[in-house]
Amino acid sequence: MTPHDLQQPVLISLLGGGFVAAFLHAALPTHWLPFVLVGRAQRWSLGRVMGAAVAAGLGHILSTALVGSLIVAAGIALNTWIDGVLPHLSAALLFLFGAFYLARASLRKPVTALGPEAEVPEPAVSDRAAFWGLVLMMAVTPGEVLLPIYLSSATEGVVALGLLTLSFAAGTVLGMTLLAALASAGYSILRLERWARYEGAILGVALIVIGLLVMTHQH
Repeated sequence: MTPHDLQQPVLISLLGGGFVAAFLHAALPTHWLPFVLVGRAQRWSLGRVMGAAVAAGLGHILSTALVGSLIVAAGIALNTWIDGVLPHLSAALLFLFGAFYLARASLRKPVTALGPEAEVPEPAVSDRAAFWGLVLMMAVTPGEVLLPIYLSSATEGVVALGLLTLSFAAGTVLGMTLLAALASAGYSILRLERWARYEGAILGVALIVIGLLVMTHQH
């Protein structure tokens, strides 16, 4: 891949779409709510909560990149056997994930994020155990919704995959830390609940749009 290739609109769109998909994926409550709850239970400062969220987000993307690399390698091998199957496979996966998130958003009822003020229990574990428990929780669960985007960029080269990983990392860390900071700082939980109602649908639409970009690029 040459520097000129990095300016291609499709690649730029994929990187932008990857950032948006990662940010929206990070907005799922499972990606930021545990940090708020554990931070309250452990009586952590906002800085410590943010540190845990950043470390966990990077671990999350590292495991995603490792699994994504294996999928890319398998996809490239498959593409050599069946010419042209790789872009269609990645687009199909993006459509399926997008449809899944749209369907789940239409059926799922929003759950109260933190609810009314409750008593904060005394810390039951050490700060070190709580910190690394949160990091490990995210590191062992790769972002499955981001994997098809890796596959769609498999033929763009190692540089493109590296840039895509950085885009995922930026979107994930920003989404996790932003929402965790808002909740920890005591901003209106009602606003977060309203966002939670629609983030699944927005993520589904974003994935379908990325899939359309991949299909359009092939024609």
